[in-house]
Amino acid sequence: MTGKIFRSITIVAMTVLLASLVLATSFLHSYFNQTQVDQLKEELSIVAGSVDNAGEEYFNNFNSSIFRFTLVSPDGKVLYDTQANQDEMDNHLKREEIAEALETGTGSSSRYSSTLTEKTFYEATRLKNGNVLRISVSQVTVGALILGMLPAVCAIILVSVVVAIIMSNKMATSIVKPLNELDLEHPANNNTYEELTPILTKLNKQHKQIESQLALLREKSDELNQITASMSEGLILLDNKGFVLSMNEAAKKLFGIEHTPVGRDFLTVDRSSEMNRAINKAFEGNRSEFRETRNGNEYQFIINRTESEGKVIGLVILCLDVTDSAFAERNRKEFTANVSHELKTPLQSIIGSAELLENGLVKPEDTGRFIGNIKNEAQRLVSLINDIIRLSQLDEDAEIPTESVDLLEVANEVAEVLSASAAKRQVSVSVDGENCTINGIRRYLYEIIYNLCDNAIRYNKEGGKVNVSVKQDGENTVVTVSDTGIGIPPEHHSRIFERFYRVDKSHSKETGGTGLGLSIVKHAVAYHKGKVKLESAVGEGTTVKIVF
Repeated sequence: MTGKIFRSITIVAMTVLLASLVLATSFLHSYFNQTQVDQLKEELSIVAGSVDNAGEEYFNNFNSSIFRFTLVSPDGKVLYDTQANQDEMDNHLKREEIAEALETGTGSSSRYSSTLTEKTFYEATRLKNGNVLRISVSQVTVGALILGMLPAVCAIILVSVVVAIIMSNKMATSIVKPLNELDLEHPANNNTYEELTPILTKLNKQHKQIESQLALLREKSDELNQITASMSEGLILLDNKGFVLSMNEAAKKLFGIEHTPVGRDFLTVDRSSEMNRAINKAFEGNRSEFRETRNGNEYQFIINRTESEGKVIGLVILCLDVTDSAFAERNRKEFTANVSHELKTPLQSIIGSAELLENGLVKPEDTGRFIGNIKNEAQRLVSLINDIIRLSQLDEDAEIPTESVDLLEVANEVAEVLSASAAKRQVSVSVDGENCTINGIRRYLYEIIYNLCDNAIRYNKEGGKVNVSVKQDGENTVVTVSDTGIGIPPEHHSRIFERFYRVDKSHSKETGGTGLGLSIVKHAVAYHKGKVKLESAVGEGTTVKIVF
């Protein structure tokens, strides 16, 4: 801007200077011309009066270095000339000033010589004897005058240019300085040119609007950051080029990133081919979704593109941890398959025995055995259904009235109920400890101790032992069921509490059971906010400790 102002001032100054020189030259030239014409007339009048009085002899001693005098007869013949031989001169009858003087008494004219770049002024008057006396003087033209004045003009122009440059530079700097010192952050506080007031007022208004919008934007951004930071799901925002705009803490943890990757290409964050294909598919306008196992957990990635005014502005990647739901889905499928199998097995046995009895294919002496088989399988079926119902109730986590329950009393009750079963397998059951009362659901607590003891008896050795201990350990109540049975291999420890899971299916079939006992124990303990601890070694027995 300084340069533009400098050039403008310089050009204006030079233009004014040249215009002034031209006008001054023109006025001076006109003034000198008029002055010279007046002098011609005055000089002619004096000389004409002298010639009228003295006659032509006046020119014998006449000398004029400034003006030229010519005496012309009425027929146009030159009688005398101060600067030329009259005999060699042309007839002047047709000269404008001569003809005008012969006719009116006086005459004037001027003629321009392009060769000499001069202009000659003529004044003529008619004498008393009829002759015409003419006076003339030559004057240079404006062009010749300027040409003669050229050195002086050049010097003036040069000095003017230097002065104009210096002054223009100072003026441009002084004009621009207030503009450079404008405080655009606070437009209303500026003290500058009055002409800038409307602009500064508008800037101040826009500045306030921008500040308000930025404050709102920061507020929304903080809200978004707080919301996304508290999300357990990973959330990633990408721009239309695939660069990261935002990534919450859950997503950083998932992709193993410590520092924020904002501004980086997402491919530098995750180079998975499956993710890359899903992102490209989303950019093409199709919703992408896939599952992948990362860090030991199963995640579902949902990718959608975002649009504004018909243009793609980016992508949203949602990362959901579906480990629990996938596990539950697998368990549901396994449970459905196992329930179908467990229900089908006793039913098939019942139906088979009934058909043999119905068709008379059973010998009379074997009838009691087949009826007993039907009864046993029906009881097994009822037990299985009851266990499924209990698990269903525990899964629903419904509120059930609680009461104070003495766990030692419950343990003694279970031992008494299972005494016959234990005697049949030649296993001794003992209960020791102290009276410990907790607030809970008696039926569920009974199921916990019953199922643990029932398993301890079923999978024990002949002549083995089962011990139930109830004691207080600080603020905790501990129920321990230990046996001297066959034990559980270490690789099965993490799965024996799953529904229908059996360590040895063939042995389990011999011992009976539904395969849901330990699963009921796990859920009932969890319902009471307790913990289950398992210690077992093959051939050395098993100890299950319940801590409430």
